[in-house]
Amino acid sequence: MTLLYFVLILGVTILVHEVGHFIFAKRAGIYIYEFAIGMGPKIYSFNRKNDETTYSIRLIPLGGYVQMAGEEIEPDENIPKERRMQSKTWNERFLTIVAGCVFNFIFAFILLLIIGLVYGAPELKPYIGETLDGYPAKEEGLASGDLILSINGEPVKTSDDVMMKLELVSKGSSIVFETKKETGEIETYNIIPKKETIDNEEYYKYGITFTTDVNHGIGSAIEFAFVKFGSIFNSMFVVIGNLINGNLGLKNLAGPVGIYNIVGTSASAGFENVIYLIAFLSINVGFINFLPIPAFDGGRLFFLLIEKIKGSKVDPKIENIIHGIGLFLLLLLMIIITIQDISRLM
Repeated sequence: MTLLYFVLILGVTILVHEVGHFIFAKRAGIYIYEFAIGMGPKIYSFNRKNDETTYSIRLIPLGGYVQMAGEEIEPDENIPKERRMQSKTWNERFLTIVAGCVFNFIFAFILLLIIGLVYGAPELKPYIGETLDGYPAKEEGLASGDLILSINGEPVKTSDDVMMKLELVSKGSSIVFETKKETGEIETYNIIPKKETIDNEEYYKYGITFTTDVNHGIGSAIEFAFVKFGSIFNSMFVVIGNLINGNLGLKNLAGPVGIYNIVGTSASAGFENVIYLIAFLSINVGFINFLPIPAFDGGRLFFLLIEKIKGSKVDPKIENIIHGIGLFLLLLLMIIITIQDISRLM
């Protein structure tokens, strides 16, 4: 079942992204060679009547693509120039490129809304649900019902914000919690986490849990979808920023093997968690593809921006060579992260 969920979750997330590119490429009249879900050897394909595109499913469910004319290094002279990507207007190319990410974001929002409507909207504000005996939070005076306002002077709006900031602080260091009591009083606590060793791994625990309150109704569901979407999106900015400044390293990233393990855990926790995981991955896919890195959608948008600034198109051959190099480096990174994921299981 974990394998089935893994294939379905990645397949759906990628399908939504590629459908966005596909629809707007077709609207612009760009020639599409193939619409593929998965990578590697082709296991099934078909063609529709009066449609040049081959629709295929490939063996490895770790990607997908819409192969458009004009993306290759050497132009395909068999395709009319007016049907190549570079011949289209700036707006047509822009919409074709951003559509994949936008579709991922819309899809994720809809899934979060469904969670709020069907299962109820979990409370996202960082209210403390419980303080555990034997841990510093309770000993210092934090209590159930306290609302955490800031961590080390940095404001927090959701429990996700709190978890992210606690993850990024130096392990074992003192943390300043600013909280609002149920009475309305503002209190500040200086807490040093308790160190525990489990299976030769060191953990630093504060001894708090967040409220498990669930709100119901259309209004609560809509608010949950917006706030949770924004929280996940913001966490991506924080992660990327800390990867750049060195606070996080490659060891903090997960590849396909790591995702497989997460899928197994989510599936065992119930279908609601599977829906949430799809939404989470969809936002991640959309966000990462927006980064201005060659081979990503953001890399192509970067070249469109250069074109807009300089007033003329970038040489398609040079652009496609740069994207080809970016793709090679991306695959290399994926291999490194996959090896890292496997080593964690040993």
